[in-house]
Amino acid sequence: MAIGFVLISVAPAREQEVYKKLLKIKEIVELHPLLGKYDFMAKLEVRDFDVLVKIVTDQIRTIDGVVETETYPGVKL
Repeated sequence: MAIGFVLISVAPAREQEVYKKLLKIKEIVELHPLLGKYDFMAKLEVRDFDVLVKIVTDQIRTIDGVVETETYPGVKL
């Protein structure tokens, strides 16, 4: 299993709409609203990093109102 953290920036006044759509993505196991440059931090649990990339590019970035994402894959130490 792979874990990734995605910071998500949303267009002004679109936070509620985007939040509801993000909650429908089953791989998002935690979703936290933020104050600052980014509006949300999502924690994803996926099979592998290829799936993480696919979800970010095909599902998160395509939500109307999402303007920027920054993805941090979790690593083992």
